[in-house]
Amino acid sequence: MNDKDFTKGKIIGPLMLFAMPVMFALFLQAMYGAIDLLIVGKYAAPEDVSAVSTGSQIMLTLGNLITSMAMGTTIYFGQQIGMGNAKQGGKIIGASIALFATLGCILSVLIPIFSVQISSVMQAPKDAFSQTVWYIRICGGGMLAIVFYNLIGAIFRSMGDSKTPLITVAIACVCNIAGDLILIAGFHLGAKGAAIAQNVGAGRMDRAYKALRSAIAVSFLFGLSMFLLSFSVAPCSQEFLRRISRSF
Repeated sequence: MNDKDFTKGKIIGPLMLFAMPVMFALFLQAMYGAIDLLIVGKYAAPEDVSAVSTGSQIMLTLGNLITSMAMGTTIYFGQQIGMGNAKQGGKIIGASIALFATLGCILSVLIPIFSVQISSVMQAPKDAFSQTVWYIRICGGGMLAIVFYNLIGAIFRSMGDSKTPLITVAIACVCNIAGDLILIAGFHLGAKGAAIAQNVGAGRMDRAYKALRSAIAVSFLFGLSMFLLSFSVAPCSQEFLRRISRSF
């Protein structure tokens, strides 16, 4: 078993070991926009740099908001597991999945629809306005993946496993960097390429509307792949599945 029991024994040492992967994972998530800016600044036009700079602030804000909401699942589910109440814990997971799935679907639809208004509120420069709209639109189309990653990470952290979320976000960062290099340096897609790479490492999209459609569709697959990857990596996953299956 890899999950930690904080209800017994010393607290400070195990808590520090638990917190370090959490901090590294949050740091890597925050670096998404910085990585995009670095590669776009080297291989794309100034307008694309401005678009990524403006759009990444929106995505970072939404990401932090979702992370904060997922923390509620971490606390509530962790409390129930600590008390040995697996049945109530299963209900919490079911409710959280339903809530976050609904939130992810809503955001994946609303952000692309209102991307022009969001860019106006952010006062995107006129020369980079179109690129900013498409960056927000494409990233917004993949919000379901971001929502589910944060939920899955919250579930594992509530069980005392903070390493699996770190591994998944590290893999996502590698895919993001590779996607940036291929789409921006290789295919010269600029801000659109950075947005697509944030959702998944994808091939070249010759038209912007195809990029948006692919980002929305692939967000479901990306969220599912992160979910399956987490369970394949975490040593505590089988026990977790047994607990939840007995709860429903």
